[in-house]
Amino acid sequence: MGSKRLPAFNHSNNNDNREKKPKRKEILEKKKAIDDLIKAASADKHPLDSFPSFRHFHKNGLSVYLESGCGDKLSSSTKQYIMGLLKANMEGPYGSEWPTEEKVKRKEMVMPEARYIFVHEAPNASSDEILTMSERKETLTVCLENRGSMVGFVQYRFTLEEEIPVLYVYELQLEPHVQAKGLGKFLMQLIELIARKNRMGAVVLTVQKANLLAMDFYLNKLRYIISTISPSRVDPLIGDEKSYEILCKAFDCEAEAIFKVTIYP
Repeated sequence: MGSKRLPAFNHSNNNDNREKKPKRKEILEKKKAIDDLIKAASADKHPLDSFPSFRHFHKNGLSVYLESGCGDKLSSSTKQYIMGLLKANMEGPYGSEWPTEEKVKRKEMVMPEARYIFVHEAPNASSDEILTMSERKETLTVCLENRGSMVGFVQYRFTLEEEIPVLYVYELQLEPHVQAKGLGKFLMQLIELIARKNRMGAVVLTVQKANLLAMDFYLNKLRYIISTISPSRVDPLIGDEKSYEILCKAFDCEAEAIFKVTIYP
């Protein structure tokens, strides 16, 4: 019948095991490092403190100030405002999908991991004014105490996409009268700074195809790219049936390799 030469087989197997163990250890260490990165980013409840120049937007006839928040700390009036603005802005682009999507958004907005940048109008301010730093701080203090009317918000999370830590923008919603004044670009610049500070590989977001203004804003004005994880890139046949695209801007080589986007300085 012949010999099975077990000793040689066992010797080879032991070598394979020794080679595999360091690789598995590397994978686990990398996973832990990424998990710790996301936890640390999510633990920062005051991201605006790192970017004081972004606390106030004063341009094109518009003066607003920003405030951060968390999904599990929203007041009833804030929840009502968020859903009201979402419906006003998004019911049209979502069309028949809106009733289902509205239920999803109600759950998403109050999740503990949900992070917010709220936009409030600054009372009695004119964009023609040139404010000194001390005047800006004074205006911000007055605004925070008086809480001017909310005119928009950004909702985002720190999460994983294709094993890459990313900042995922769930919503960027503005009242019609504060749109087309540079505020949206200003907010996205802030979001990208927050992502970079927390060592996220990319900013990712979802846009309805029917929302032509938003598609133009992200693709042409902010130079985002349709990501390879977007339905239209994963499978064009299935993608044609989907009502949305997933857009992305990467900040490092690993994220670029996964999402296949151009790295911007």
